[in-house]
Amino acid sequence: MAGNLIRNPEAVEEILRRACDRRELMILVTPYLRFESSFLRLEGHDLQAAATMGREDALYGLRNADLRLRFPHGVSFLEASTQLLGFGMAEGRRTLRLAVPETLYEEDHRSAYRVERVGRVPVTFSTPKYDLVTGTLVDISTTGARIYSTRDILEGELQAGDEMAVTISLVEGIRINTKVKVRHVHGRTFGIEFRPQLDERVLHPLSRWVFEHREEDLERISRRGVETAAAADETRTAATPPRGLALVSGDAALEGTLQNLLGGLQPLHRVAPTVSAIKEALAQHPALLLFHVPSLGLDERRRMKALLEPVQGRVPFLLLGTGIEGGPLLELGTELKATVSIVFNPERGTFFQRLVQGVLRRTYEGGESPMAPVEPEPS
Repeated sequence: MAGNLIRNPEAVEEILRRACDRRELMILVTPYLRFESSFLRLEGHDLQAAATMGREDALYGLRNADLRLRFPHGVSFLEASTQLLGFGMAEGRRTLRLAVPETLYEEDHRSAYRVERVGRVPVTFSTPKYDLVTGTLVDISTTGARIYSTRDILEGELQAGDEMAVTISLVEGIRINTKVKVRHVHGRTFGIEFRPQLDERVLHPLSRWVFEHREEDLERISRRGVETAAAADETRTAATPPRGLALVSGDAALEGTLQNLLGGLQPLHRVAPTVSAIKEALAQHPALLLFHVPSLGLDERRRMKALLEPVQGRVPFLLLGTGIEGGPLLELGTELKATVSIVFNPERGTFFQRLVQGVLRRTYEGGESPMAPVEPEPS
């Protein structure tokens, strides 16, 4: 994807400060999860964002080496690498403390993302000969739109390069009334470019609206692959991608809880915590192993390492703690090169379901494996 890198520290700071001033929408993403937040404050090396999730969800979801933030900026969208530094307070709200990015990646606005699912949006345009005509919106981006005329366009009435005025009542709070340049005409449909660029009072709300729709489309696409795999026919050959979840645990109650959470995503079965049972499970080509960690004693850690020897490099695995501290579990997960490490809480089942779905999507739809482990919380 074409784009530009913004490396100048002053330029990066100015962009982030302006995003904070307008409380801009921010999307935080890891290879497995996506959270919606907003800019709040820039202080030194800390960027504070609204904590729209619980502390544990932030800890296990965002403490990742591949954490990135995305947000709208004028006619384009920006993306950057960051890190979760901790938690704080700003303006009486709980916040996430994020590392200030050193570089911002700017998408090429010449290939601006177009929203096609716009519903029925009325448009009025004045032709170069000042005839007032009505139409409907076909699609829209931060730099232009396509419009369908309610009447035939006469020969020579509209041509590429013509300038005219357009009014688009997109949604409440976004009404575009501007001069445009015609880019192409096909029957009753024609494309326009906003010339000059939209005023900031209109551009920022439009950019946010387009950005939100793009994020929704990305989320829908990312889920589609996992949902398709889950609904596929059970009769598969050995040459097809791995399938199924194997829970390495002696806890039958935990198996029942996870069946309710994950059974609709992938078939799940429990495996005894022995080397021979794990080897048998690996022969069935599971997509993901869930290793139950009920304690973090020295003997348990040694036993875990022995159990994981036949797994390393073959199948992604997740450390699933119960009744233990989160920090030590994260450290163990990093040591063992686990894909993800998390203390399981049934009350946060939806979050856990999204996490597993994200791991499966990243591994088998994104084609990037092995994955970066979730990093431990710094002391």
